Amino acid sequence: MKKMELIPFRSLANGDDQAGLGMGAGAAPGLRSSEPQPAPPHWRCPYKEITHRAGFLGMSTDIREPQLFSAVRNEKDLESLNVPLKFRSMNSFWKYYSGEKAAPFPTIFIGGNHEASNYLWELYYGGWAAPQIYFLGFAGVVKFGNVRIGGLSGIYKSQHYYSGHYEKLPYNEQDIRSIYHVREYDVHKLMQVEEPIDVFLSHDWPLGITDCGNVKNLLHRKPFFEQEIREGTLGNRAAAELMAKLKPSYWFSAHLHCKFAALVKHGDSGRVTKFLALDKCLPGRNFMQIFEIESEAGPYEFHYDEEWLAITRKFNPLFPLTKMRVNFSDAKLGIQECRQFVRNKLQMRGSKPFDFVQTAPCHNPSQSVTRDFHSGSFDYSSEDIPIDDVDDVDDADEQNETDDAET
Repeated sequence: MKKMELIPFRSLANGDDQAGLGMGAGAAPGLRSSEPQPAPPHWRCPYKEITHRAGFLGMSTDIREPQLFSAVRNEKDLESLNVPLKFRSMNSFWKYYSGEKAAPFPTIFIGGNHEASNYLWELYYGGWAAPQIYFLGFAGVVKFGNVRIGGLSGIYKSQHYYSGHYEKLPYNEQDIRSIYHVREYDVHKLMQVEEPIDVFLSHDWPLGITDCGNVKNLLHRKPFFEQEIREGTLGNRAAAELMAKLKPSYWFSAHLHCKFAALVKHGDSGRVTKFLALDKCLPGRNFMQIFEIESEAGPYEFHYDEEWLAITRKFNPLFPLTKMRVNFSDAKLGIQECRQFVRNKLQMRGSKPFDFVQTAPCHNPSQSVTRDFHSGSFDYSSEDIPIDDVDDVDDADEQNETDDAET
């Protein structure tokens, strides 16, 4: 049995952060985890930063490491990004997408609430967003070696939870703020998972997670969380249900721009989930931590997960593209029938994900860009964008319209 590094991280994405995970093999025997260290005042790029810290801890530098990125390929993608205009900048992801730079280690990520939603929608089921950078999908489960990783993209908003994925390009002012809201359809599929999950990723925190950690210290740092905690509204209700059902060994989140750890005990089962949310990826902030878990010997590669693909096949005929709620009883395919179908397909083609393919032109910095967009990077250390949606009033108005349409 070998140990494998897990490096949960926050990646900068046009002013907000995405939750992600880097993976790799090789570690000092007996080292279980390291406390996060704030980045130095003149910080290195995260690839170099993790290599530096791993060497300091006596760990192998053959680790799978996060990096700063935003999944924006070109100026057109910026139009599908729900951020104030001043935060619309190309940053560096396009360099990895184009092949100008190569991510030296495999990285997996989920989406948050300030994304190039048009591109992530292309990868709804998951896939390579760039070489060595894998998007887990709106919901998904994959394997890295024999480590099973699940995830749920987006944030929870009750007014859109029971809707389908009705948004269509080009996104209007409402769609650009709702497309990344978690949907019951995706959560329902994850709730069907029966086999053990080692690691789970969500952007916002599971509802009630603050009850399982040092909430006094959290409120000392973030006193404006107090009312939501008291009212039971801080967090993702669907994520809490998933944690109770899946009981993963580790759960990593982002979104609230602070570090918070918790230990969730699942009743009499004896199973425990170690929860960790990390801070923004900025100098002096705790945005990264190194864990080790037991793992079989390699190869350490991404593979499709048989059970998840079977679940996807079972419910794919119900894929919702309107605002109507899904009737899951209409799913007629049996799960064992679906699993056998998937198993046969994987035996024929193998279980590695399809190769990365560019699906849109890449940013060309030598060409002029739309004058409304920044072509360079933004000083994120001096500015901050809202954690939640920019205009929830319009969201409420839209929900009233939806309710009227359904009654």
